[in-house]
Amino acid sequence: MLHMHHENPTIPSPRLLSRMIETSAPRLCQMAFAVFALLSVLACMPATARAQAADEDVPTAAQADAEEPSKRVVVRFLTEADFPPFNFYDEDGTLVGLNVDLARAICNELNTACDIKVRPWGELLLALRRGEADAVIAAHTVTPQALTEVDFTDRYFQTPGRFAARKGGEQTEITPETLESKRIGVAKNSPHEAFLRTFFRSSAIKTYESPDLARDALIQGQVDYIFDDGIGLIFWLHGTASKRCCELKGGAYLEPKYFGDGIAIAVPKTDSQIKMLLNGALARLRANGRLDELVERYFPVKVY
Repeated sequence: MLHMHHENPTIPSPRLLSRMIETSAPRLCQMAFAVFALLSVLACMPATARAQAADEDVPTAAQADAEEPSKRVVVRFLTEADFPPFNFYDEDGTLVGLNVDLARAICNELNTACDIKVRPWGELLLALRRGEADAVIAAHTVTPQALTEVDFTDRYFQTPGRFAARKGGEQTEITPETLESKRIGVAKNSPHEAFLRTFFRSSAIKTYESPDLARDALIQGQVDYIFDDGIGLIFWLHGTASKRCCELKGGAYLEPKYFGDGIAIAVPKTDSQIKMLLNGALARLRANGRLDELVERYFPVKVY
């Protein structure tokens, strides 16, 4: 079953677009291929019946206190600084981005000090495992490989697949039936190609060596649609490389098998307390609408 969400456009942020497109494209491509490796594994543990005295069923005060996460004086975050709009230096040399603002909002919810330091991407999870930080907030996708090294909080962002087509074309609902025989461009051996071959088998799927080549094919009219990473598509559509040729069509596709289980904050496997604290703060930010506000601040249109 296809899980699809529809978006309402918001006002673009042209000042940041060129910087975002230039530096984000390689990482977005890596993210798309990384999440394709994600296979959800659910471990089923058999329940064991055990006889217990009545007084053993009632937790003691000490046990109850132990289950509550302890307050932190400071939460130490690590991020990197070259992945707009998630984390980057602005024109004034100030560290900004969705992840940076979200970290500060979490600290505000926890009523604690916030320490945000920058490390190169390849050093982030290693530093976390060494105890040099409490959490890493740098747009890590939840993958089997990452889960062998660290744990993750609840997801705060998704990486959906999206369709795009030339402006002024026919207005049609995007379904496997309506796109029958339509030419769809997609990056070769990508999760997006696998998704199309599973759900849009009646379409004329044309593969390209990279997402950029598929986008060029759309500009030149060699395909009717392209299917790609939603984040990358949005910044391409609002940048100069697209020549303002095209627009998103249909809604967002969120199947975890193809597009991953979202983006989350990495935490140490040995610190369940920090995971509980961060998850609680994320839940409150989601409930009061603050998380949506932060996302809309950095994305020209809603991704999903």
